[in-house]
Amino acid sequence: MTPVAFVLVVISEICRVVGQIFFKRAMSRGKGRGALAAGVAAMAVGFFLWLGLLKKFDLSFLYPFEGLNNVVVTCAAAIFLKEKITLNLGVGVALICAGILLVSRS
Repeated sequence: MTPVAFVLVVISEICRVVGQIFFKRAMSRGKGRGALAAGVAAMAVGFFLWLGLLKKFDLSFLYPFEGLNNVVVTCAAAIFLKEKITLNLGVGVALICAGILLVSRS
């Protein structure tokens, strides 16, 4: 994987995380049209980047990056939404990381 492709994968995943954060903010407020629109835009950018990556790389190579999305969303929710990370959630995130490592090495 070239450095440019890796950056595109990271940007795609960040767009999906940003979209989820905006969606949560939009749904938590009474008038979240701006946040909802920002979430849709971020998710759309991530989606189209992902399609472009699928054109160039095998799905089995790209799919482990999808698992990181859960980890990053959890961290972003704690930072930006002030959600509490419980012990069970932390253990679950650690297990996801271990699974990603195993799958990516196969």
